[in-house]
Amino acid sequence: MKVIAINGSPRKNHNTAALLKKALEGAQANGAETELIHLYDLNYKGCISCFACKRKEGPCYGTCAYQDDLSPILLKIKEADAIILGSPIYLCDVTGQMHAFLERLIFPYITYTEGYRSLFERKIKTGFIYTMNMTAEQMEERGFHPTLDGIESFLNRTFGYSESLFSYDTYQFDDYEKYVAPIFDEHHKSMVRENQFPNDCAMAYDMGTRFTIQ
Repeated sequence: MKVIAINGSPRKNHNTAALLKKALEGAQANGAETELIHLYDLNYKGCISCFACKRKEGPCYGTCAYQDDLSPILLKIKEADAIILGSPIYLCDVTGQMHAFLERLIFPYITYTEGYRSLFERKIKTGFIYTMNMTAEQMEERGFHPTLDGIESFLNRTFGYSESLFSYDTYQFDDYEKYVAPIFDEHHKSMVRENQFPNDCAMAYDMGTRFTIQ
């Protein structure tokens, strides 16, 4: 099996990337071939509304026609057996790089037909790992779920299965003393990282393991 992880964070060795790497470790434990792709290494755009992917009998029907650094990644995903995406929350949503990626990934497969039928030829498992600098209660209060549930719904509609994992109250800075952030208690953040983040890593590992079970 081939499992691809997509890192929508600009940081390659922090919370989101660490969880994605754990998910891939879980997949590797079941013998899967894995790859981690960092979106911020790529030069690409979001959907440009050319509609080539929707053109009747067009050469690019069902595929994204725009050519840039994302094009070979989309081809790899087409052949993958599972996809695990990850993004921190920026302004109540995924990062701009991740959102642009999702536009290019999903829109070509979704048809303007009854039920918005997907053109993706197989059913594969997809997962989304979200990291955020707030608690689960704050996430509820600020109404994040409709947006993130919408992403899960699109992934499920396109690929046949999707689930989400949330990592809350993450440790944001390497040294809180260097930044103006008085609303945060560094000791509390350290305790969450020590006590909760390992559990989040274990859940990510479990996701990777489950995604490689036939």
